[in-house]
Amino acid sequence: MAAINLIKIKKSLSITRMALVLLLIAIAAIGTIPGYLGGQWSWVDLPKVTQIERLKNLRDNGLTLPGWKTIEQQQVLIGGNQWSYQKLEREGKNSVELWLMPQDYYKNHPQVEWTDLNGFERWQTDSHKTLNLTDRVSASFFRAWNRKTYAVVQWYAWAGGGNVSSLQWFLADQWAQLHRRRAAWVAASLKIQIDPLSSVESTEAFAQSLAQTVRTTLEKEIFHPS
Repeated sequence: MAAINLIKIKKSLSITRMALVLLLIAIAAIGTIPGYLGGQWSWVDLPKVTQIERLKNLRDNGLTLPGWKTIEQQQVLIGGNQWSYQKLEREGKNSVELWLMPQDYYKNHPQVEWTDLNGFERWQTDSHKTLNLTDRVSASFFRAWNRKTYAVVQWYAWAGGGNVSSLQWFLADQWAQLHRRRAAWVAASLKIQIDPLSSVESTEAFAQSLAQTVRTTLEKEIFHPS
């Protein structure tokens, strides 16, 4: 009987600890989401982003993807932020374009990157859907057109996760801060040219594979602990 009671007490303590952790996260979120949405941070001293130099180098030089050759790379100012633009090619494939906007200061957070980039492209879009890269990473996948037609994949990448929504990054960053860490982030957008009458489904497998390559390369080259 005493052993059974001890097990019950341990289970009760585990539930209590979990409830306290969730309560702390909720309190932090309630206190910081209004400031986040208004562009004002309420923390006095945020933990530093240890990968900040790698992120700046990514902005300056782009990302080297295995199996792909960069034939053009430059910085482009969009909406007040510097993006890395790359044109990539691989034998037997049409060239693709990779846009990356890395965090370059520890207090910077994702806000309107997709609005800025889509406005810069001046395209129209349709066929929006979610593209799952892993069980913890999902991206926006859609067709876009201006003078040409593209299949586009967009997401915010961070260590061990990713989502097109900046709120999901915010929650990941809050969790990291409980351990005095940060969730360094990169806005990533892939453009794959397709025939004007093609559906995005016709290139979905290729888009998913290429986005996965970008994701794993960021994990390996940028997000790994210093």
